Amino acid sequence: QVQLVESGGGLVQPGGSLRLSCAASRIFSFRDYEMSWYRQRPGKQRDLVARITSGGATNYADSVKGRFTISRRNSKNTAYLQMNSLKAEDTAVYYCSAKKLSTYWGQGTQVTVSS
Repeated sequence: QVQLVESGGGLVQPGGSLRLSCAASRIFSFRDYEMSWYRQRPGKQRDLVARITSGGATNYADSVKGRFTISRRNSKNTAYLQMNSLKAEDTAVYYCSAKKLSTYWGQGTQVTVSS
């Protein structure tokens, strides 16, 4: 069973930056997986934030374009989400997922943007 562990969340002031990491284990051929970041605000559904394919193509939610960057390091079985110019509305639990034939999820990491 693939395991995903997110890290890097925390409390940051508006305008600040955070980098989230998603480390995969018990995974065969990490490079073949599509990796994504989702977020879930209180009382809301889980929404896609960013996705990176096995070939390196990326797409982003409109609300984060130009501020967030998704990347991956296949040699480390890790995906990243660099978040800049953070806003209060970015406050959420952030989850990573790995998808090939099945989709696997991490446990989430809290990001709070507040002064």
